[in-house]
Amino acid sequence: MQGNEKLITVLNSLLADELTAINQYMVHSEMCENWGYGKLHGAIRKQAMDEMHHAEWLIERIIFLDGAPTVSKLNPMKIGNTVLEMIKNDNGDELDAVHAYNDAIKLSREVDDQGTVDLLTKILKMEEGHVDWAEMQRAQIEQMGLENYLVNQVESFAS
Repeated sequence: MQGNEKLITVLNSLLADELTAINQYMVHSEMCENWGYGKLHGAIRKQAMDEMHHAEWLIERIIFLDGAPTVSKLNPMKIGNTVLEMIKNDNGDELDAVHAYNDAIKLSREVDDQGTVDLLTKILKMEEGHVDWAEMQRAQIEQMGLENYLVNQVESFAS
């Protein structure tokens, strides 16, 4: 089905955001694993997997609209050097994603593409969940202090 060229361009831009997020989350996840923060590793890894699904769905939609998915473009990554930096960077990127998805939904409505509206709305809700998660982590750090927060991120292993 021939899709709107402007919308396909926007979908490719969202795809670049998702591909970048996958890489950034995977680096952050592995850093947390290396530092012994197993719970945080798992939570961030799950978000990377969510972003992989988003990228897959965008690729499927672009192809359905007779577009060519651009999978070779990444945006600059913001790798944090501490857990707090990671959470702040990821939260900022997720807030940007929420705005980008809202804008893309508006465009999809303007070009009368309800299928794309539905897909982008599904992804938007997941991105809002990522924002909520990061805000909860920041609130916990603020309320209990970074050291206490990090103690809670270490998984205890039975011997």
